[in-house]
Amino acid sequence: MTPQAPQAITLAEVEHLLVKEAEILDDWRLTEWPELFTPDAVYEVTGPGAIDPVNAQPEDGLNFLIADPRGRLEARATRLMKEKTHCEYPHSKTRHMVTNFRVTPLDNGEARAKANFTIWRTKENKTSCYMGEYFYTLTRQGDRLMIRAKRCVLDLNSLFDQGRLTIIL
Repeated sequence: MTPQAPQAITLAEVEHLLVKEAEILDDWRLTEWPELFTPDAVYEVTGPGAIDPVNAQPEDGLNFLIADPRGRLEARATRLMKEKTHCEYPHSKTRHMVTNFRVTPLDNGEARAKANFTIWRTKENKTSCYMGEYFYTLTRQGDRLMIRAKRCVLDLNSLFDQGRLTIIL
């Protein structure tokens, strides 16, 4: 019996997953967020000064604001939910706008996905905007589509206007 080829990941599935992730983050259901990721997943946010943010590697220098393996990703989500985390308590109001979904199937049944994002954050009478592009590696585990890697490339010259990055992009 020949092994069955993995089912291709569709654009509709990618859009559904990324919109679901945005909803979880905007609703501050951060303990659910890591459940979207595989055990070996990474979450990365490149810095505004990165020369080649799409291809940069965390070990190559100071190109990243965040480079979290799954364990730190979970710890980040848990920490942001605590009242002791003064920078996000009470929580900011956020809106993750995700658009222009693209998907490229890979030979191993996984897919690379890209989407543009704009995230609005309001806290203490100040509104900030973060914009850029998401780069995902997605895979199936059983009947679930999961995130193996997420890289956020900010299209900002600096974080001066934002002041700080205390939310999950």
